[in-house]
Amino acid sequence: MFIRISRGEVAMRPTDFSYYLTGFLVKYLPGEIGASKNTIASYRDTFILFLSFLKDIKGLLADRLNLDMITKDLVVEYLDWTENERHCSTATRNVRLAAVHSFFQYLQYQNPDNLLEWQRILSIPVKKTEKKTINYLSLNGIKLLLEMPDQNTKTGRRDLALLTLMYDTGARVQEMIDLTPLQIRFDKPYTVKLIGKGNKARIVPLMEPSVRILKRYMKEQGLLELSANVYPLFFNMRKEKLTRAGVNYMVLRYFVWVAMTPNSYFSGNASSATMITAK
Repeated sequence: MFIRISRGEVAMRPTDFSYYLTGFLVKYLPGEIGASKNTIASYRDTFILFLSFLKDIKGLLADRLNLDMITKDLVVEYLDWTENERHCSTATRNVRLAAVHSFFQYLQYQNPDNLLEWQRILSIPVKKTEKKTINYLSLNGIKLLLEMPDQNTKTGRRDLALLTLMYDTGARVQEMIDLTPLQIRFDKPYTVKLIGKGNKARIVPLMEPSVRILKRYMKEQGLLELSANVYPLFFNMRKEKLTRAGVNYMVLRYFVWVAMTPNSYFSGNASSATMITAK
């Protein structure tokens, strides 16, 4: 939609879709409900992909898209496209649906003119996912895993501290890479403050062996100084915060080394085994 601003000049009029999506991503998510940066990024990616689907598959351009063009059938077609054409998993499809649901819940109160269609979109169910059998490392396997990092190198000592902390706390990868020295308490009782999904914090106790390994690593890296309180706890050679992909690669590499040992340390019995999970 366009409006003429002077002779020979035409300006684009914002669509209602662009108006409400901007308000949803920029104001509502961070300001009103306090969504985490990761949640906002995931929701933004969902709508970037949705706009690509509309342009490439339906021939609808973003600057012409209005809310009354979006229907339940269109959203279902988009979700099916993510699975069938982009080969996304069912879990990823459900993540995209969660973002769409959140946006149309917001619209119910911000723009109720088409409330019936918004509620039809909200009625789209989450697709059931197949539950996979989870393999676990035995306690001997965990011990072997923690012996894998080379303690003669700074990278190996960092990896040992990271793996030990993951084992001790059961933290997700994102929680680990978001850690700063300020979140570690070295006075008894030893604890670490983890910030999880939705910016929810929890305090987790630490065992003394883990504290010794972590403190030695932090002293070597200069992370015990007050000036380093807000630095990333774990970083790469360029002093940049580790990425999820980087940590997953590191954990997988050590797991592969454990798997290549003569004895099998994997078990499916959760009651007698423990694992480090790269989530």
